[in-house]
Amino acid sequence: MENNTIETKYNKLIIVLSVVIPVAVAALFGVSFKKLGIDVEPFTFLPPIYASINALTALLLVVAVIAIKNGNRKLHEILMKLAIACSVAFLLMYVAYHMSSESTKYLGEYKMVYYFILISHILLSIAIIPLVLITYVKALAQRFDKHKKIAKITFPIWLYVAVTGVIVYLMISPFYAN
Repeated sequence: MENNTIETKYNKLIIVLSVVIPVAVAALFGVSFKKLGIDVEPFTFLPPIYASINALTALLLVVAVIAIKNGNRKLHEILMKLAIACSVAFLLMYVAYHMSSESTKYLGEYKMVYYFILISHILLSIAIIPLVLITYVKALAQRFDKHKKIAKITFPIWLYVAVTGVIVYLMISPFYAN
């Protein structure tokens, strides 16, 4: 299959996923297991797990960049696939938690800082979806010149999203209902 064909093949999927994922997550915030008639205890164990997954994602991203700078393409590829898998796992757990639990309000003294970090995290987590997918497809198509160019934009944004996910958790966790 020609490289352009690979990119063309995935372009529609990238667009669909870039729209569907944020819309689905937003829609699921209005849906709870209780509203669906499913009686479950809140998944209160999930936030520290998905915060840890965000931390792991950040670590994987940094090590992947070091690997590629050292010429280790295979390790880079493995680490990037793991980072994508971690991001998917995070998303699934995040949605499951919010479908089982009431929203938690931040009650600390650093509200402006918290909400700035939270809002920038949310907006960039939406923006990172097409960036990661496009970057991945460029590598899949072996268009490494274009992959490298967009990766220079994708990497810092994805790293910011992963790190701020941990920061948001650390700031909000004292206010979770017990």
